Amino acid sequence: MKEVSQETVTELLAAWSHGDPTALENLLPLIERELRQIAHRYMRRERPEHTLQTTALVNEAYLRLVDQTRTRWENRAHFFAVAAQIMRRILLNYARDRAAGKRGRGAPKIALDNIAVISDERAAELLALGEALESLEKLDPRKSRIVELRYFGGLTVNEIAEVLNLHPDTITREWGRANAFLRRELQTG
Repeated sequence: MKEVSQETVTELLAAWSHGDPTALENLLPLIERELRQIAHRYMRRERPEHTLQTTALVNEAYLRLVDQTRTRWENRAHFFAVAAQIMRRILLNYARDRAAGKRGRGAPKIALDNIAVISDERAAELLALGEALESLEKLDPRKSRIVELRYFGGLTVNEIAEVLNLHPDTITREWGRANAFLRRELQTG
């Protein structure tokens, strides 16, 4: 498969942001592979004996991304940062719904029933990580965002620096501090 330049994706995102309906049609085939890679990063944390389908996660994220009509996409990294955030929220909602169902509450299911069987243990781990990230976000929203972009979105240090308009050394330093914070939170939680 021919590698698509970052500039091409950025140009199409800008055209889409400015209301060009054909830009989205041209963009989808170019971004689908990377959306699937982000989804795989999330899903590979599941039990190895399951064959996990990422299609439902990609489709749900895509639908939510298309609804981002007011977003002015800055570049490719910005787009995939938002995509990663959306996927994380979808999976957290799914895990919360599973936990709520176990406790007997009739929480409504989201449209991801066919995505994969998330084990109770993995749902609990995902919820614990979500809670730790929420704690970090209250203390330091920027560090929380860096974790989200790096861990969930798979963005490089340079891509995160570009999205957040920071120096890569700052990203590296804050990534290390955020990891230490999350390890403490998860060990004490």
